[in-house]
Amino acid sequence: MNEDRTLTAERVGIDTEQVVVDTLYARLDALRDEAAARLEQVRLDGPSGSPQNRSERDAFATLYEDRIAQLDAVEDRLCFGRLDLVDAERLYVGRIGLSDAEHAPLLTDWRAPAARAFYSATAANPGGVVRRRHLTTVGRRVSAVEDDVLDVAALEASGSQEALAGEGALLAALGARRTGRMGDIVATIQAEQDAVIRAPLQGALVVQGGPGTGKTAVALHRAAYLLYHHREQLESRGVLLIGPSKSFLRYIDHVLPSLGETGAVSTTLGGLVPGVDTSAVERDDVARLKGRLAMADVIRAAVRERQRLPRTDREIRIDGRTIVIRRADVRDAQARARRDGKPHNDARRAFAKDMIGRLTSQLVEQLDHSFDSSDRADLERDVRDDAHVRVALNLCWLPISPERLLRDLFSKRHLLDHAAKDFTLAERALLERDAREPFTDADVPLLDEAAELLGDMPGTRRSSRSHEASAEEVDYAREVLSTFGGGGMVTAEMLATRMKGTAARLSVAERASRDRTWTYGHVVVDEAQELSPMAWRMLLRRCPTRSFTIVGDVAQVASASGTRWWPETMDPLFGQSWTLRELTISYRIPASVARAAQRFARAARLPVSELSAARELDDALHTQRTTDVVGAVVNAARSARTTLDAEAGGLVAVLVQPERIGDFSHALANVDVDVLTPRQSKGLEYDIVVVAHPATIAASPGDLYVAMTRPTRRLIIVHDDDLPPGLS
Repeated sequence: MNEDRTLTAERVGIDTEQVVVDTLYARLDALRDEAAARLEQVRLDGPSGSPQNRSERDAFATLYEDRIAQLDAVEDRLCFGRLDLVDAERLYVGRIGLSDAEHAPLLTDWRAPAARAFYSATAANPGGVVRRRHLTTVGRRVSAVEDDVLDVAALEASGSQEALAGEGALLAALGARRTGRMGDIVATIQAEQDAVIRAPLQGALVVQGGPGTGKTAVALHRAAYLLYHHREQLESRGVLLIGPSKSFLRYIDHVLPSLGETGAVSTTLGGLVPGVDTSAVERDDVARLKGRLAMADVIRAAVRERQRLPRTDREIRIDGRTIVIRRADVRDAQARARRDGKPHNDARRAFAKDMIGRLTSQLVEQLDHSFDSSDRADLERDVRDDAHVRVALNLCWLPISPERLLRDLFSKRHLLDHAAKDFTLAERALLERDAREPFTDADVPLLDEAAELLGDMPGTRRSSRSHEASAEEVDYAREVLSTFGGGGMVTAEMLATRMKGTAARLSVAERASRDRTWTYGHVVVDEAQELSPMAWRMLLRRCPTRSFTIVGDVAQVASASGTRWWPETMDPLFGQSWTLRELTISYRIPASVARAAQRFARAARLPVSELSAARELDDALHTQRTTDVVGAVVNAARSARTTLDAEAGGLVAVLVQPERIGDFSHALANVDVDVLTPRQSKGLEYDIVVVAHPATIAASPGDLYVAMTRPTRRLIIVHDDDLPPGLS
C-alpha cells in the first residue's frame, strides 16, 4: 500500500514538473531561434560597407554564434532542481538562467546566490528551504523526481497537498554506468564540494582529496562558477585548465560547455609550449633533476654563454680599409645591451646596432672629408651587410631558439659543464643526451624558461595582446547597439571587445595559443601533486595575480619531482596567500574497495587523506591467485564485459605494469577493454577494473593505489605471488 502511494506521488510529481520543463525548453528554443534569426540577418547584410561597418557586423555574427553554441550545450538536463521556500516562493534551478519575454525569471542559474541553498541547505540548517526537489530528465522528458524535506514544521504549516517522491538522486547518479566521458555533477553537488566551488577567487585554493571524492568535477564546476561571478575580470583573460594528459582532456572536454561556459582553455603543460613533441618518457632520476629549481640558473647560464667575448681583437677589411672588432668595445656594447633587461634575442638588436655604430665611426675617422647623415647611413649599411662583420657579431651574441639552446646544452659537454657547474659530475652525466633525441615532459618547463630569457627569434612577431576595450570603445559600442539592435543578448562591453579587430574576434583559446606569454585571470591545475618546482615556476608566469585552484592527492603522486606534502610546495610559491580544503567522501569507489586501498596505502606509508565511501556494494572486491595470470585476466575481462553488456553497458579496464602492456594488449585484442598502465589511468574511472601483478606495480606504491581506486563497481586483483602488505 505504501509502495502504491509512493509510486502515485512520484507519477504526480513527474507530471507536474513536465509542464514546467516543457515551458523552459520552449523558452530555450525561442531564444535559440531568435539568435539564429539575428545571425542570419547579419549574414544577409554581407561584407559590404566601410571597414568599421564590416567590423561591427563580424562582431555581432561572432556573438550570436557563441550564444547559439551556449544554448545548444545546455540542452541536456536543462533544469534539475526545485526549491520550495518558507515564503511560498518556488525556485527552479538549472544550467543557465532563463527569463520569459517580459523578463520574469523562469530558471535560476546554479551559480547564482539564490541557488546556493540547493546545495548547502540541510535539515539541521535549512536556510529558509522547506523542500528540495531533484528532477531527473532523459532528453526533454522528466523521468523521476526525488524530494528532500528540510523543514517538516514549515511544510506542515504551509498546508501543501503535494506528496513526497523519490529515493535519492545522488545514489542514482553514482550507480550510472561509465561512458568514457566525464559527466558533470551540477545536479548532485554535495555540501563539502559546494563550499570549495564557491570559495573566493583571490589567492590559491588547494583541494586535497582521496580517489573518488570528485576533485576534478569540483575543479571544473569551480571554473564555471568563477567565470559566472567574475565575468568582467576573467572573460577577456580566460581561465587556464591544466590536465595531466591529452586523454584526460578528451575525457572532460564537454563538461564546461554543458555548464554554459566556453571561456576556459584546456591543455597539458606541454601544450603551453606550441610546436614541441613531448611523446618520449623521461627516466625518473633525470625527471627529478630537471624539475629542480636550480635548473632555472642552468638555463640562465646557458643563455648568458651565448653572449661571448672574442679571444682577441679581430681586423676586417671593408672597401680597402681596416676596421677592428675590439674586445673592449664588445664588452661595453654587451653591457649596454643588457642594461634594459630585454630578452637575449631582443637585446641582441641593441648590441648589433651599437657595434655597427662603433665600426662605422672607425671608417669615418679614416676618411679625409666631411660626411652628412646620408653618407654615414651608406657606410653603416656597408658595415652591416658585410658577411665577415655579421659572422663576427653573431659569434659575440648569437640569436637562438629555445629548442636549439636545450639540444646544444644537453649534447655538448663543455656547455653543460659551464652552465651546470654547481651540479655534480654524476648529475651532469644524467642530463647528457644526443641532440637528436626527442623532448620529454620534463623538458617543457626548461623550454619555457629558455623562451622567457631568449624572447622571439629575429623575424618573428609576438601576437598583439591589446585586445581589451577602452571606455571610449565601449561607449561607441553602446551607440551601435542602440541603432543596430542586440536583442538583449549582447552587451556594449562584449561588442566593443569583438570590434577591436581580427585578433579580438578570436576565442580566448585561439588568442592564447598564438601567444606563449599570454597571462590568465585564473588557473586550475588537476593532478597537481605531479608538478615539479620548475613546472610551478612555468605556471606562475601564466597568472601574475596568483589566483589558482589546485586539486590533487599527495598519496597518488607518481612523479619523482612531485609533491608529497602541500606546505612544502605551496609556501615558497604563495606564502600566506593559499588555503587548504579537504574532500573526505568518496562517491565513486565501493566501500570495500576503498577500505582495501586505504589499508595498502597506510602499510606503504603513503600520505593518505581520511576517506569514507558513500556506497556499499556486494562482491565489489575479488582477489585470485593463479600461475597463469594472463589467462585469468583474460577470463576476468571477458566475464566483466559480458556482465556489463547484459545490463546497461559500461567500461572495463585492465591495469598492468608498463613492461607487460604489450603482452596483455595482445591477449585481450578481441575483448572490448582498455589496457593501460596505472599512470595512464590516473583521473579516469571504469565500472570494472582488473589489476594484474599487484606486487610488481607496488614497487611504486602510488601506482598501485591509483590502480585500485579506478572502479565504480568492482575491483578484481589477479596475482601469482604474495599480495602486498595491507591486501593479504
